[in-house]
Amino acid sequence: MTALEAFASQQLKSEVPQFCIGDTVKVHQRIKEGSRERTQIFEGTVTAKKGGGISETFTVRRVSFGVGTEKTFPLHSPNVQKVEVVRAGKVRRAKLYYLRDRVGKSAKVKEKI
Repeated sequence: MTALEAFASQQLKSEVPQFCIGDTVKVHQRIKEGSRERTQIFEGTVTAKKGGGISETFTVRRVSFGVGTEKTFPLHSPNVQKVEVVRAGKVRRAKLYYLRDRVGKSAKVKEKI
């Protein structure tokens, strides 16, 4: 094991949140503004998961005030405090990039029962 691999294995989270593509999640993100720290919640649909190990990321999409916003979060980042699953989605794709072109009801993901 090289020094880089040893460092990366130390930085991995022991409790990895379990969520899938299509789930609606709340991501609690630590924001630092000057000397203050606060927690900001970003709620949306998981559209993609990418990578593995220390470099694993996931993308969350939400629409607010008619504007679609996507954020990509590193899964093992200390700034991502926790990921809550609000509802489980039923999808048949690994990447939900087609949601970018949809508006209204067609942009929703069905709920898994």
